[in-house]
Amino acid sequence: MPIDFDASRWTKLKDNYRQYWAGTLDRPLISAAIRDKAPDRPQPAAPILSQANCHDLSIPAEDLIDRIDYEISQYTFLGDSYPFCSMMHFGPGVISAFMGGILDNSTGSVWFHPAEDKPIQELHFQFDPDNVWFRRVRDIYAAGMRRWQGQVLMGMTDLGGNMDILSAFRPGEKLLLDLYDNSEEVHRLVWEAHKAWHQYYNALNEVLQPINPGYSDWSGIYYENPGYILQCDFSYMIGPEMYDEFALPEIAKTCKILDTTFFHLDGKGALPHLDSLLKIPELNGVQWVPGTGAPDCIHWPEVYQKIAAAGKRIQLTPGSGGGFEALDIVSDQIGTAKGILTYAGGPQDEVRRQLAKYGIE
Repeated sequence: MPIDFDASRWTKLKDNYRQYWAGTLDRPLISAAIRDKAPDRPQPAAPILSQANCHDLSIPAEDLIDRIDYEISQYTFLGDSYPFCSMMHFGPGVISAFMGGILDNSTGSVWFHPAEDKPIQELHFQFDPDNVWFRRVRDIYAAGMRRWQGQVLMGMTDLGGNMDILSAFRPGEKLLLDLYDNSEEVHRLVWEAHKAWHQYYNALNEVLQPINPGYSDWSGIYYENPGYILQCDFSYMIGPEMYDEFALPEIAKTCKILDTTFFHLDGKGALPHLDSLLKIPELNGVQWVPGTGAPDCIHWPEVYQKIAAAGKRIQLTPGSGGGFEALDIVSDQIGTAKGILTYAGGPQDEVRRQLAKYGIE
């Protein structure tokens, strides 16, 4: 079954996102991909790529793409959704593995560990084009470009935030102690990781472009030009003063380098850093994730009001209670639905009815 999304749909999607980023779109962006089509061919033998099986390099990249194609072809793309291939299956912060860390998925989820316990003074981060994990991701991208010829957008793998990458090599309390005892070394490594991050980002895009019909990441947000959703989950363990010294300058620099950036703000412990982030002129939006056990997104009006007041875009995520009901509530809380991006699902007739409320066919 061919994927039902032609060039005219891509043109319309790109135009809607251009208006969204410019602030001229008078409605929210609503992505509603519904799995409602019966497959017209046997299920391929290859498994669906996941964190649990990403270590199995014996599966040809072409077979992985064939299985992903089989899955995508069963979807109807409504609203602002589009054919999308996530590449987050190598774990959050996979640059840690690209630079020599151990990729451990023995639990079914990917975690990263240092290959050896080195003093921070002996740690160095640099781009390694021959790393086995980098080559694997690159090969899957190349297979996707050959297969889809730009009909499906392949998102950037989950490269990670720079302080999170450092914490993979200085686990436990080590990086926290380094902030006090080896601050100069931490600064050095932050900027070494920054340089390598952009080298990996550009190297992977050399495989994806110009065939890939834009740019995205694990969030599914669409960027017509280079963009990414940045993060610093390590920030949960430090206060604003240390955050502003060690994390914020690198984040601000990346926001200047990329055309469009969102920020993944994860958990209540990250909220003390929101004010600093909102002061970055080039940061375009914030994805607030309350975290496990916390009230979902509709219970944080003060957070969304602050983000909207700063002129930033907002993404509501499914895992945090996103959807049509949350969209209605949050838009009431901030006084407008403009600037919000969300995901929704359900029976096709009901989804179409809800989309029509916002003038979306």
